[in-house]
Amino acid sequence: MIAGVAGRYATALFDLARDKNQLDQVDADLQGVQGLLAESPDLNRLAMSPVFSAEQQEKAIAAIADKSGLGEIVKNLLHVVARNRRLSSITDIIKGFKILLASHRGEITAEAISAVALSEGQQSKLRSTLKDVAGQDIELMTKVDPSILGGLIVKIGSQQIDDSLATKLNNMKTRMKEVS
Repeated sequence: MIAGVAGRYATALFDLARDKNQLDQVDADLQGVQGLLAESPDLNRLAMSPVFSAEQQEKAIAAIADKSGLGEIVKNLLHVVARNRRLSSITDIIKGFKILLASHRGEITAEAISAVALSEGQQSKLRSTLKDVAGQDIELMTKVDPSILGGLIVKIGSQQIDDSLATKLNNMKTRMKEVS
């Protein structure tokens, strides 16, 4: 289901959290890590850049994890991925964990990409609409990509619905070239 290094870390994290009966706590902590990465370009650079040594990454992540009040399982995950030079995979590890958690809960994972952050009300309405279509509860992951200009791109499993303004403009451009 989830491939590669990130998949192995996500699976191990999920198994550990399930065994310790801390799935909700780990999910909340990972959401906090995602928020920190989204809010801080410096933290994002630290995680993604190969310029920083494993020791530098591990020290910085330890300080951030302690100040953020993360639980032991997620703190340990961050230490291990930093030590093993896999911190650049943290977003994929989180995504993999969320997919496993949704499957465990009998939910379907959907990803919504928008040009600007969706409000809680918009997310709730989208989740409800997708639940009506899919017939199952939806775990919604959101992502902001200003390059789509407007609209939404929604991915559920192998299906993708692209209702972005950028795609509409590209389609219009293509049709106009065909007419000329």
